[in-house]
Amino acid sequence: MFDVITIGSATRDGFFEGVDFLSVEGKCFIANKGICLPLGTKIKVPKVHFLTGGSANNTAVTFARQGLKTAIICRVGDDISGKTIIEEQKKENIDIQFIQKDYLMPTAYSVIFLTSSGERTILSYKGCAEKLTVWEIPWKKIKTRWLCIGSLGKEKNILKEIIKFAVSKNIKLAINPGWQELNWLKKHPKWLEKFEIFICNQEEAAYFTDIPYNKEKKIFKKLDDLVNGIVVMTKGKDGVSVSNGKTLWKAGVFKKKIIDATGAGDAFASGFISTFIRQEKINEEIIKEAIRIGNANACSVVEHIGTKPGILYKKDFKKSRFQHLKIHPVK
Repeated sequence: MFDVITIGSATRDGFFEGVDFLSVEGKCFIANKGICLPLGTKIKVPKVHFLTGGSANNTAVTFARQGLKTAIICRVGDDISGKTIIEEQKKENIDIQFIQKDYLMPTAYSVIFLTSSGERTILSYKGCAEKLTVWEIPWKKIKTRWLCIGSLGKEKNILKEIIKFAVSKNIKLAINPGWQELNWLKKHPKWLEKFEIFICNQEEAAYFTDIPYNKEKKIFKKLDDLVNGIVVMTKGKDGVSVSNGKTLWKAGVFKKKIIDATGAGDAFASGFISTFIRQEKINEEIIKEAIRIGNANACSVVEHIGTKPGILYKKDFKKSRFQHLKIHPVK
């Protein structure tokens, strides 16, 4: 019996650091800001880091380092990148028996341009990660207390089948959805009541509820009506808000120097969820502890390049720098 099984993506990541970009502004960019490189030239890259990431990969490492018995469900190619992901999971004592192997498509790959301020632009090739399939999951062998769901493949109704299985086996569900899962849940909101924990960022929450992102109380009112468990909205440098349907808590973030913001969402989500996996009963103090653990994990991750090098071990959360975080109920 596993404590938790993560299900989602696994990628090979190339981080390109120190490229001399020209910053540009324009309405053609989503955030009105972009980066510019000269066409037809060869550009020197001062530093390159090759690591692995992906929602299932990142969260599994957090759970394992928390001392939880962990397995992973993801899809990798029959290539060097796929073998690297598998070997790294084995080194973290994560069970790899449920990893799907694709012999036609390569492993997902991301090229990540890092700026000096820690911001990043990601070129993402989904590869075989999008081919994660329900029929290759050995359901009879899946014995776990929790399922933690991230970004899944494009298979139709894959999320629905996972939820149905979990409900039939009394497995607790947590989700930090990608856009495909968010869109599916928006079309089928009744399934949200099956989740113990639902996590999204501020922009995703606004999109999902069709409520402006600054109308926080209205967003939570709508989400609390749909989710029977805990609802979490992350807000980047502005911290996080968490509701159990009765009380809404707000918290800031730990002081840190951002080197690379990639993976902060997965780090918070898995740190937060791990606290609940270790507890049988949930109360106000457990929720506050989960917020602290999630924030600490995310803080450490953004202080390193890559999504996994900064993930904390259980003993690390006792360090003095992670002991005090302002968490207060909203009146």
